Amino acid sequence: MSLSVQEYVDSDATGLAEQVASGATNATELLDIAISQYHRLNPQLNAVCQPMFELARERAGQQLSGPLAGVPMLIKDAIQDYAGLPTGNGSTVFSRTPAARHSHIVQRLLDAGAVIIGKSNTPELALKGVTDPEAFGRTNNPWDTSRTPGGSSGGSAAAVAAGMVPIAGANDGGGSIRIPAACCGLFGLRPSRGRVSVGPAHSEIWEGASSDLVVCRSVRDAALAMDVLAGPAQGDPFIITAPQESFRDLSRRDPGVLRIGYSTRSPVDTPVHPEAVQAVENAVKVLRSLGHEVVEAEPDYDGQALARCYLNMYFGQVAATLDQARQNGARDEEFELLTRTLAAFGRGMTSASYINSHRQWNQFSQALGTFYQQHDLYLTPAIAHPPIRHEQAKIPSGQERAMRWLLASGLLPLLARWGVMDNMVEDMARKNLTYVPFTQLANLTGTPAMTVPLHWTADGLPLGVQFCGPSASEPLLLQLASQLEQAQPWADKRPPISRLEKQSS
Repeated sequence: MSLSVQEYVDSDATGLAEQVASGATNATELLDIAISQYHRLNPQLNAVCQPMFELARERAGQQLSGPLAGVPMLIKDAIQDYAGLPTGNGSTVFSRTPAARHSHIVQRLLDAGAVIIGKSNTPELALKGVTDPEAFGRTNNPWDTSRTPGGSSGGSAAAVAAGMVPIAGANDGGGSIRIPAACCGLFGLRPSRGRVSVGPAHSEIWEGASSDLVVCRSVRDAALAMDVLAGPAQGDPFIITAPQESFRDLSRRDPGVLRIGYSTRSPVDTPVHPEAVQAVENAVKVLRSLGHEVVEAEPDYDGQALARCYLNMYFGQVAATLDQARQNGARDEEFELLTRTLAAFGRGMTSASYINSHRQWNQFSQALGTFYQQHDLYLTPAIAHPPIRHEQAKIPSGQERAMRWLLASGLLPLLARWGVMDNMVEDMARKNLTYVPFTQLANLTGTPAMTVPLHWTADGLPLGVQFCGPSASEPLLLQLASQLEQAQPWADKRPPISRLEKQSS
C-alpha cells in the first residue's frame, strides 16, 4: 500500500482526506488499515460495540466526494441513528430495534464522504462518565487499560486515541465529549444548544442539555466537523444563525487579547486532585505567555443546586425512557441496577417538582451571562482527577444491596416522593460528580465548551483542561484552541499502544 499503518495513525481526518483527494491513497486502502487496526486494538480496548465492515466495504467502493471523502470513522451508539441498524444506547433492550432512518448527523457525515466502519461503545443510556455497559462490556483507556477512558463517549475516545480511526462521533449531555477527551488526550468541543441538529427521531435530547459533534486529535478536525454537521433541520426547536465564513476559516484567525477567568474549585465542594489543579495553572502560564489577561474568577452560582437540577433531569428522562421501553414490551429488569434506580426516583417525582427544577436552569444561565460580561472565556479543569481505575466507578456493595432491596420492595418511588430519600440523592450527586463536577454548567445553560489536551500527569496520563464560552462562541473557542495547539503541540503525544514497529499494509 502507499500509506503505512503508522502514517495512518499519525494523520488526522483532514490529512487523510487531503491524501485521498490527491490520489496518494484511496478509501479502500484506508478502510483496510482501519479494519486491521480494529482487529489489533479492539480486543484490548473494547471500543467498538457494533462493527459495520460490510456496509463500509460497499461504501468504500463507491465514488465518494466531500470534505471527509474516504475517511474511516465511527459513530456513537447513541442518538446517531444509522438506518437499518439498532441504536443500542449501551442496552440490550434498544439493541433489538433497528432505526427507521438516518439521523441528520449520520446523513451529513455520509454526504461529506465519510466511511462509517462501526458504532462506538457507551454506558447504558449514555448516563455515566465511564463506559462500562453490562450489555457490551467495559471500554479500556489506551493510555492504561486498567483505567476508564471516560464517558459516555468513551468508546469513541479510546478508538481515536489508539489510532483505530482519526475521528469519531460523540455527544455531550453532561460532559460526554469533554470528559473522555480529557481522559484520552484528545480535543473535544461541545457545541451550543441547537448548533447541530439531533433529528429527525428527536427534537432535543435531555431538555436541550445534550449536543453532538466528535472527538478528534486536532483542532482543524473539530472545525471540519462543525462545517459538516452544524446547521438546523426541519422541526428543530432551536436555530443558531450560522457564521458567514466556514468554521475552518474562522478557526485560523487570531483570537486577539482575551480576558479569561479561571477556577480550580469544585462547584460541589469535592476534592480536586493536585494534577488537575496543576493542569489549569500550567494553562494559565501558557495563556499569559500568549498575551491574554487571565484572572482568578468564577460565575456566581450554587453548584449544589445545579447538581440537584442535573440529577432531577436524569431521573425524569430515565423514567420516561424506561416507560417507553415498557410500552414496546421490555421489562425494567432488563436494564442495569443504576438505570432502574434513577427511573424509580423519576417515577417518584411530581410533574410540578420536575418543572420547578427545570426553571432553576435560568438562574445558572443568568449567572453565566453576568460572568461573560466581564470575561471572554472561563477556564477550569475538565475533570477533577486523572482517569480513574475501573473499580473506582463501581457502586459500593452496601449501597448496591440497599438499591436492590428498595427496588424489589417497590418502596423507592414512594420514599422518593415523600422526601425520605433526599439524603441518598444528595450522596448520589456528590459521588457521581466527584470526578466530573465541572462540565454540567455548560449543558444546563446550553453553551459551548471544549477540552484541550495541554497536560499529562507524572504517571504519563492525559488530563485535559476545559474552556467554556458564551452561546454561539464556537469560533472564538476554536481560535484559542488553534493558538494553544501551536504554542504547546500535542499531535505527537500518543499512547504506547498506538505505536507500531516499521510496517506497512
